[in-house]
Amino acid sequence: MKTIDAGVLTVGYLDDGPGDGWPVLLSHGFPYDVHAYDEVVPRLTARGARVVRPYLRGFGPTRFRSAGTARSGQQAALGSDLVALLDALRWETAIVAGYDWGGLASCVATALWPERIAGLVSMASYDILDIDRLRHAHDPALEHVIWYQHLFQTERGRECLAASRRDLCRMLWRQWSPSWRPDEATFARSAASFDNPDFVDVVVHAYRHSFGLASGDPAYEDLEKRLAGRPPITVPAVTLDGTQDPLKPGGTADHAEMFTARHEHRAVEVGHNLPQEAPAAFADAILTVREWLRAAERT
Repeated sequence: MKTIDAGVLTVGYLDDGPGDGWPVLLSHGFPYDVHAYDEVVPRLTARGARVVRPYLRGFGPTRFRSAGTARSGQQAALGSDLVALLDALRWETAIVAGYDWGGLASCVATALWPERIAGLVSMASYDILDIDRLRHAHDPALEHVIWYQHLFQTERGRECLAASRRDLCRMLWRQWSPSWRPDEATFARSAASFDNPDFVDVVVHAYRHSFGLASGDPAYEDLEKRLAGRPPITVPAVTLDGTQDPLKPGGTADHAEMFTARHEHRAVEVGHNLPQEAPAAFADAILTVREWLRAAERT
């Protein structure tokens, strides 16, 4: 594990593969961490990739550099963190890939800074939040699934997450991946990341902001306005759905119009934690984008 100063964070990250390999940035979700990609990474490094897996803000060893920085979990902050990390690593461009918060961050970075992103792999397709839409109700069946988001709108929810973070997060793992049964050691390896001192603040703010019930960090106000305009994804992209993912009933194939460059959508017979449940499928999506980029370079 390494650390690097990147924007407002000192980011903890894992760095695998040759130093001069083609760059890939893998971003994890909530409530997971970098170990979601443990079986994806060897498939990429064997093909010459240099793979960096950062712990997102509020997770693992990643820390805010200043006590005065807002512990924001809003989408513009997550996307900005990825671009700041590219700068710190001195990567001009990279393939970015992620799911859940990591997919959100990857889509935000791609939409706002397409010149920095060579290609994208995103679970749940165009995963940028439509906050105006999220101010209003969904079908009751989906509202039932996102019970944790409703819980986090209250101080009672903050208290629950702070006091029982492992039990709550283990419950989400089980509900979101109904046919995946990781052993306790697998969960514990990732759950250690939830002990970050900023975990509760960042998570609670993320879901309150996404519901339109908490103000964002003023530093990201202009970026949030741009995201509200639903900017398209203009780089080559493979998008993925888990057919057993209760958070995305019916899948996201209908997001295709948001992708203006080469794009392919795939469905995989797994739940929400796709890279850990189906690492070969996730790695293959990244390798597909890599081959598209190489083919474009040859023409």
